[in-house]
Amino acid sequence: MELTGQQVIAAPIDRTWVALNDPGTLKECIAGCESIEKTGDDEYAVVMAVRIGPVNAKFKGKLKLQNLQPPSSYTIAFEGQGGVAGFGKGSADVRLTPQGGNTTLDYTARATVGGKIAQIGSRLVDSAAKKMADDFFAAFNAKMGGGAMAPAGGGAAPVAAGEEPAGAAGIGAAAGASGAAGAPGAAGTTGVPGAAGTAGGPGAP
Repeated sequence: MELTGQQVIAAPIDRTWVALNDPGTLKECIAGCESIEKTGDDEYAVVMAVRIGPVNAKFKGKLKLQNLQPPSSYTIAFEGQGGVAGFGKGSADVRLTPQGGNTTLDYTARATVGGKIAQIGSRLVDSAAKKMADDFFAAFNAKMGGGAMAPAGGGAAPVAAGEEPAGAAGIGAAAGASGAAGAPGAAGTTGVPGAAGTAGGPGAP
């Protein structure tokens, strides 16, 4: 599956980049996220509770930030395990562009899943990933002091591209995609913080 989207963040690019790479901020904005801990240079361990249709599981995942170009772009590689519920792995590309006093965030998250989640069907997985990403960005914008801003270009639209995946733009942009795939995202988060992935922005309570 592939999840793409564009969001307007109510903060300048430097502040957005810092927030998307702050584990505390991401944990608050990614629904179902229980912990985000730094384990090495640009590496994080994430624990997240996820519900997709009839499947409820706690996923333990790891994230690695690659190709960092602060404060403009980076790639999040992620993988996670949820026991009998399944597993997921993939990556998300995140790009930030200044827009006056705001920041435009573009992301593309790709992921594959296995186990029970893969048996649910791509339409339900796509819908869950999109909701997680939308929830993440709404919470992230509120955290940044701008309230929920309208998605740029129509919001995060999941596009089927194979078997199946939200994160923050660090871990959040991918929060939706990665969360639905079995590994939370953050940076976005996104999932991003932020997917995000979002792969993924945000999951079940």
